Amino acid sequence: MSGALKEVRNRIVSVRSTQQITKAMKMVSAAKLRRAQDAITQMRPYAQKLQEMLGNIVSSSDGNVALTLATERTVEKVMIIIVTSDRGLCGGYNSNLIKLTKQVIKEKYASQYAKGNVTILPIGKKGYEHFLKNGYNVTDNFWNIFTGLNFEKVQAAAKYAMDSFIAGDIDAAELIFSEFKNAATQQYIAEQFLPVKKAPETTSKTNADFIFEPNKEVLVTELMPKILNTQLYKAVLDGNASEHGARMTAMDKASDNANELLKSLKISYNRARQAAITTELSEIVSGAAALQG
Repeated sequence: MSGALKEVRNRIVSVRSTQQITKAMKMVSAAKLRRAQDAITQMRPYAQKLQEMLGNIVSSSDGNVALTLATERTVEKVMIIIVTSDRGLCGGYNSNLIKLTKQVIKEKYASQYAKGNVTILPIGKKGYEHFLKNGYNVTDNFWNIFTGLNFEKVQAAAKYAMDSFIAGDIDAAELIFSEFKNAATQQYIAEQFLPVKKAPETTSKTNADFIFEPNKEVLVTELMPKILNTQLYKAVLDGNASEHGARMTAMDKASDNANELLKSLKISYNRARQAAITTELSEIVSGAAALQG
């Protein structure tokens, strides 16, 4: 019985150590989440307005301006930009993004994938490792963007996608990321990155009356890449906040589970100890009775 007691006692010590780690990770993620949440909250209105403006410009184009990045053509080659995290222990965050990516490929680009014409541009180590290991065509230039995250690094990834589109190396690009709602909620989104989409009819009719200074061609040539850079940066900031929120929630649940497990182990330990005491008392009484006999 002493062996069983020792085993339960060792498990209690092990669970307590794990719980200390999960609580510490929750606190670290909570601190990082506050900064990440502030960044995306400040960025989102600006990025959404720019994206709306871009859609309106494309919709109101009279054909005199060459909108290279908005040119729709037969989709033969596709790039999928997926924003995951560098580290795990954040619940189903990464697996849900990878699952959505595979679903998009299956539903929209199955024929292109069968021909080997789907390229994955992963941002984040987890997505990079998964798609590389599973035999996808992977661009390995930008997966470590979260190491010292800044706008310039994201801009380089956006420029790579835009240059590939302009050169005809791809005919479309999809962006897959997690939109941050709150610490416990993320919305997994797949949206078209290239070619630039037109604004909805209702929006373009009411908001498309722009006065261009300097001329429209110069402005659109300069403005369109900048807005796409901002669109990708917003997605990366959304992903960054979502990751920390998901990890904080996962570590909180892990700490609660450790509490429940400790309660169960303590009950098992007490039962085993009581059984050992009862056995020892029985042996003492039996020995005394034998001596008296």
